[in-house]
Amino acid sequence: MERAAQGADGGGGSNSSSRSSSRATSAGSSPSCSLAGRGISGRSAVAGLGGGGSRSSPGSVAASPSGGDGRRREPALEGVLSKYTNLLQGWQNRYFVLDFEAGLLQYFVNEQSKHQKPRGALSLSGAIVSLSDEAPHMLVVYSANGEMYKLRAADAKEKQLWVSQLRACAKYHMETNSKVMNQVEGQQKNLVHAIESLPGSGPLTALDQDLLLLKATSAATLSCLGECFNLLQQSVHQVGQSSHKPVASENILGWPGPKSHSTEQLKNGTFGSLPSASANITWAILPNTAEDEQAFQPEPNSGPELVLSEDEKSDTEDKEEAELGVMEDQRSVILHLISQLKLGMDLTKVVLPTFILEKRSLLEMYADFMAHPDLLLAVAAGATPEERVICFVEYYLTAFHEGRKGALAKKPYNPIIGETFHCSWEVPRDRVKPKRTAPHSPPSQEHLIAEEPAESYKLRFVAEQVSHHPPISCFYCECKEKRLCINTHVWTKSKFMGMSVGVSMIGEGVLRLLEHGEEYVFTLPSAYARSILTIPWVELGGKVSINCAKTGYSATVIFHTKPFYGGKVHRVTAEVKHNPTNTIVCKVHGEWNGTLEFTYNNGETKVVDTTTLPVCPKKIRPLEKQGPMESRNLWREVTRYLRLGDIDAATEQKRRLEDKQRMEERKRENLRTPWQPKYFIQEGDGWVYFNPLWKAH
Repeated sequence: MERAAQGADGGGGSNSSSRSSSRATSAGSSPSCSLAGRGISGRSAVAGLGGGGSRSSPGSVAASPSGGDGRRREPALEGVLSKYTNLLQGWQNRYFVLDFEAGLLQYFVNEQSKHQKPRGALSLSGAIVSLSDEAPHMLVVYSANGEMYKLRAADAKEKQLWVSQLRACAKYHMETNSKVMNQVEGQQKNLVHAIESLPGSGPLTALDQDLLLLKATSAATLSCLGECFNLLQQSVHQVGQSSHKPVASENILGWPGPKSHSTEQLKNGTFGSLPSASANITWAILPNTAEDEQAFQPEPNSGPELVLSEDEKSDTEDKEEAELGVMEDQRSVILHLISQLKLGMDLTKVVLPTFILEKRSLLEMYADFMAHPDLLLAVAAGATPEERVICFVEYYLTAFHEGRKGALAKKPYNPIIGETFHCSWEVPRDRVKPKRTAPHSPPSQEHLIAEEPAESYKLRFVAEQVSHHPPISCFYCECKEKRLCINTHVWTKSKFMGMSVGVSMIGEGVLRLLEHGEEYVFTLPSAYARSILTIPWVELGGKVSINCAKTGYSATVIFHTKPFYGGKVHRVTAEVKHNPTNTIVCKVHGEWNGTLEFTYNNGETKVVDTTTLPVCPKKIRPLEKQGPMESRNLWREVTRYLRLGDIDAATEQKRRLEDKQRMEERKRENLRTPWQPKYFIQEGDGWVYFNPLWKAH
């Protein structure tokens, strides 16, 4: 590290968009003071102060935000690095500042704006800093919260200096937090050990409900403490920035926009009466680990099957879900389950009780995101690239609401390898209109019904579970008349967080408009199941993106999680931008399961109420015409007993299915026969439908 710092004395001028020049500033502390305990040597600090290249400052790691002499602290390292933004904009120079004491890596548009609000900031506590061969002099910073910065330095020495300082900062803050956390974790372990050491019978046992609750809440306390450390870390930084005037940020969290048409009646803070999608989304993506542990292979694994549209009938299956209630025996099961979990534990190894299951598969749940196919097909009908991207954002934001009407977050069956689901929709042609500024007028009937096939567009859907570890689901839908198709692959990664469960949806989807030669690449938000001990409810969270490389349009969508204190739930904001001209063409705010307001750059507005959008029922073949691995046929006995309320019988049917899955998995392992999906082919890190519309035309 010392050699890297000295080698950078001569400067690191920028000679390309990927070059950088970094330096450090002094806060008045002695350059010779030893910072070895924090991973920064006094010698590297002196070397940095002697030249125009990268240099680090001991004063930046003073014991208080203002330093020992009352003066304001300065950064440990700062300078220009190239940051990878996205496929459209590529690498762009940004001015980076490493705040050692706050444990933050911030960036600004340029050096002149560094005293304003940063464009972005990454917490370094627990972060991983690694080198990359993806581009010259590249490093990657992975934050503990999942955010990632791809950066490029001017040369190898400049890169090493940044890597050394970033790693030292991450290590210091991790060790500081760990000392406190280790003490608390030790006390929590002692508590758990004392409870588990109680006798199995008598007046007080290890299975006493109050003690199980104590174990669960103590685990949740650890999780909250970790989050509090992060909040305190951010607060330290905000104190130092309080005198700065905020400016527009690269994210859209601060855009107020016009006043929302939403009201408190849209359940902004009512957890006990959440609308359908709340319960739907959460458990839809929570792994059912007993099923994750097995795989099931049909005998034999034939190729793709032809699904005849004339066999499909409008879906009339009852989708109502009974609430779990507050039954003492069920609460005991949940308490006992939670007491066995550890913070951060992967839930794919946990067997969940049958009574929390919803009566359908996750693959069918993905199909239900297509419940407004008229909005999807309207994307292709847009007259301009701007109108098409806005139409797609509208469809995307309204897709999360539709689902069963219930307050509790049950989970669907986790699909097993080889499971498939087929359905289609007939969309009346007169409903496919991209009038962006005209409000949606509700139809005269509750559902959209096509009178004649010739009067309708046909949208077909197929989903398949293509992988066991990790559990990867793929789905593909197409409309030949509109020359539109979507190909998506996604796998879920879940984590126990004390009194809630967090689930990341990893993967991406691509909407292709063949008529216009456009591809829209999009990602999916994370989901969180809250209050799992009382009345479970769901919220979506995280930043997702929609990008079209051909047109230069992109959208950033942020699903806001509810703050610790106050605030609303289910908030979402979005911003649609034309990157070549840096023009914002549309902004959206509201609730993803309530009212959304679109504001366009010409001043016009449009309000969409997701709760009143018409639903187009999917068409599906009856059970007697479905194959053995199609979702409804595969789970039919489990579903039947769940409808009857016979949990024991449903559990037994589920166990039989799992045993058969284990047997088939062992057979494949013994024969060393890899699994071959029916409908999807792996291409790189993704999966593609075997006969997509863009290859057939």
